Amino acid sequence: MFALISFILVVVLSIIIVRIGAIALEMTGLSRDVAAFQAQSAYSGTGFTTSESEYVVSHPVRRRIIRILIFLGSAGITSAIATLILTFVGKSKSEALTSLGILVISLVFLYFFFTSKRVERWMRRVIKKFLEKQFPELKVYDYNQLLGLSRGYSISRIQVKENSWLANKTLRKVELDKEGILVLGIYRKTKNGEIYIGAPTGITKILPGDVLICYGPEDSLLRLSMRVKGIKGDIEHKEAIKEAQLRKIKEKMEIENQ
Repeated sequence: MFALISFILVVVLSIIIVRIGAIALEMTGLSRDVAAFQAQSAYSGTGFTTSESEYVVSHPVRRRIIRILIFLGSAGITSAIATLILTFVGKSKSEALTSLGILVISLVFLYFFFTSKRVERWMRRVIKKFLEKQFPELKVYDYNQLLGLSRGYSISRIQVKENSWLANKTLRKVELDKEGILVLGIYRKTKNGEIYIGAPTGITKILPGDVLICYGPEDSLLRLSMRVKGIKGDIEHKEAIKEAQLRKIKEKMEIENQ
């Protein structure tokens, strides 16, 4: 009976550890479903070979969480198997059947208990409060995910040359926002060294030699970096505005259809 109780306790502890790991991963910016899957995969040692897993372990804080889950999982699963075997070793047929019945009933109870929405909300609230207090470093934003860099958007450095369509124009004049492109900052070389202009305004003039830090659709940024001054560049600008308008309509339709 002691071995059976030990096995049930290991199962309960394993569920709690996976739940803590999932919430910790979620706090680093992962979606709830992805965080839960990766935590369970790391703890059990199965399924943690996908490209999504490679993306998770590239993040330093997440990598530490995954490493802890793998370590605890290797010990927890081994203990669970050992105690499960001891539950039935040296028992008579009637005792083994009784232990099996208790085990099945316990596992069914644990399943319904831990999948209860009310229990999940309570555990989430308690665990998240504990993690926020004890491990403030978990609140690390994944800018790749936040900015949608895996969904067609990108951040690009655009070198402004003498013949660039952007050269010697203000940001208001080039109207990059109408193309769906935002200028986050500008690196500019001066006599006293390089300076950085963060969050430039419409009156900021773009000079040859500037390096623009831009955010927007990847293909739009690529075409902008190759756009040269003159009538051809103006035509490309107008075409880019039309594409941005169509893209906004498409995105609006996708939101409304959800």
